Amino acid sequence: MHEWTNITMTEPDLPALHPEYLERVDLARLEPQPRVDHPPRILLLYGSLRPRSFSRLLVLEAERILKVLGAETRVFDPTGLPVADSVPATHPKVQELRELSNWSEGQVWCSPERHGNMTAVFKNQIDWLPLTEGSIRPTQGRTLAVMQVSGGSQSFNSVNAVRVLGRWMRMFTIPNQSSVPMAYTQFGDDDRMKPSPLYDRMVDVMEELIKFTWLLRDRADYLVDRYSERKAEFRLPERL
Repeated sequence: MHEWTNITMTEPDLPALHPEYLERVDLARLEPQPRVDHPPRILLLYGSLRPRSFSRLLVLEAERILKVLGAETRVFDPTGLPVADSVPATHPKVQELRELSNWSEGQVWCSPERHGNMTAVFKNQIDWLPLTEGSIRPTQGRTLAVMQVSGGSQSFNSVNAVRVLGRWMRMFTIPNQSSVPMAYTQFGDDDRMKPSPLYDRMVDVMEELIKFTWLLRDRADYLVDRYSERKAEFRLPERL
């Protein structure tokens, strides 16, 4: 049960507002004590099933940086994940994805660009993550870094589309992003990313993700606590 810090109504008159569900900012909750100290938990998703998937290779490079920065990581393999709603949510791959999302405190999303947008393989993973799952929101309040790979020249279509998707999933999407053009030229025969400004940008993005995850994870529940949801959760007692 929430204890509200009620707003005292003055001017202007707001007849549509229910002030009993409107809270003043609690500065103490913005500086939580104590704080959790386990390594940030980061889930990485990629958007291609090709044997040599450049979105997967970029994700693996990002994972290496995240581990150096002290994160605990998981990479989800979308192979075998059915098309959304074609099978029950009890399917093992669906359960695996949802459990990893619930486990995570931050995520990295990387999609190839196909026909000017993210791939169906990538979108299908997000389509399996509901906004609500019982009392758990599988993505709300988590940090998010977005990346893309392209076969041609520099483009930001996929990262822009994925940003919209992250906002819809109620995630804190960090400002920086990584877009790797002509990705087939950026990885050697050993499947490792070559030194370049594009590699440096990916490192920048992972640094930023870790910082935002440390900053927000203890505050996430408070930051996404909303007036409309508090109002919707109100129930009259059985006996007045």
